[in-house]
Amino acid sequence: MSNESKPLAGVKVLELGTLIAGPFCTRILAEFGAEVIKVESPDGGDPLRQWRKLHAGTSLWWSVQARNKRSLTANLKHPEGLAIVRRLAAEADIVVENFRPGVLEKLGLGWDVLSGANPGLVMVRLSGFGQTGPYKDRPGFGAIGESMGGLRYITGFADRPPVRTGISIGDSIAALWAAIGALMALRHREVNGGAGQIVDVALYEAVFAMMESMVPEFGVAGFVRERTGNVMPGITPSNTHTARDGRHIIIGGNGDAIFRRLMRAIGRPDLADEASLADNAGRDARADELYALIGAWVEARDGDEVLAAMEAAEVPASAVYSVADMFRDVQFAARGMFEPATLPDGQSMHVPGIVPKLSATPGSTEWLGPKLGEHTDEILTGLGLSIEEIVALRDKGAI
Repeated sequence: MSNESKPLAGVKVLELGTLIAGPFCTRILAEFGAEVIKVESPDGGDPLRQWRKLHAGTSLWWSVQARNKRSLTANLKHPEGLAIVRRLAAEADIVVENFRPGVLEKLGLGWDVLSGANPGLVMVRLSGFGQTGPYKDRPGFGAIGESMGGLRYITGFADRPPVRTGISIGDSIAALWAAIGALMALRHREVNGGAGQIVDVALYEAVFAMMESMVPEFGVAGFVRERTGNVMPGITPSNTHTARDGRHIIIGGNGDAIFRRLMRAIGRPDLADEASLADNAGRDARADELYALIGAWVEARDGDEVLAAMEAAEVPASAVYSVADMFRDVQFAARGMFEPATLPDGQSMHVPGIVPKLSATPGSTEWLGPKLGEHTDEILTGLGLSIEEIVALRDKGAI
């Protein structure tokens, strides 16, 4: 699908971010048609270009995180480099940045300056602790947001220290809130007089917002949620079990009718019909007993047999997938969740499919993450600069 037919076609976004949170926000916007110009330092660009697994000297992650974006190099320590950024911001609908609070202001790129030249600007600011408060000047990564926001404390087993999830989920959650905030601010601009505003996303608050019932439970009952391993706290039965062949299987039998089907599927119709287990409160009171008998039933069978029995009984269940399992799965394939792509040297690869799926105006991958500064000349020409002026800027170290 061409960018012109996507839902964010015509929206201009300037990205002044690195690594994960800011660039993931703009990646989402770019996937759905926004024109994203990513400003990078001429000296190596975004550090993500060198993170994790590399191919031909560039991160494979980069090819996804920067897809559909245009790369412009500008030296923010050079006055003419800063002038270019200000000109681009003056034409943008959205600026996304994830510097520590105060950095853009020191560069002359703060809200007062940019909105003064562009009153309709939406400025999305991602940082560890937000733009205000006593912690605002502290450095903060996703791991810090996950820790302070409550996620790390409740993740893992009670007899061991807290653990992290396998990805930088704090950054990713913040990016999602940032994208939502940007679109809400655009909507406000459209219907309420055309003024822009700041969208202030703190990583710790983005994580904190996902903490379900934690706040009212503590405020009313003084209850502190603790680590419960693979068990869903207070909701029974929902747990991970290990099959005879070593596969890990998650079974969610915590609905009243689902629980009855689960008990019949594992040969315990007596428990399916027991009045004391008819609701969650009764089941949770006997959680250890229920998990022991479900675990014993799973351990006596191979994973495929367990999954087939759960499917036949209409009980939610899944093996715990590795990425190799995902590539073999027919549901992933049917939903187009692995898009074929080709790297510049001809190496074939797959990139993740676009989420969410819009029926009329879906997102798509138009190109993979660009080379550093790949679009600099094109973008500057679009600003009205001549080839001679661009060459002179490059000679000065401004771009």
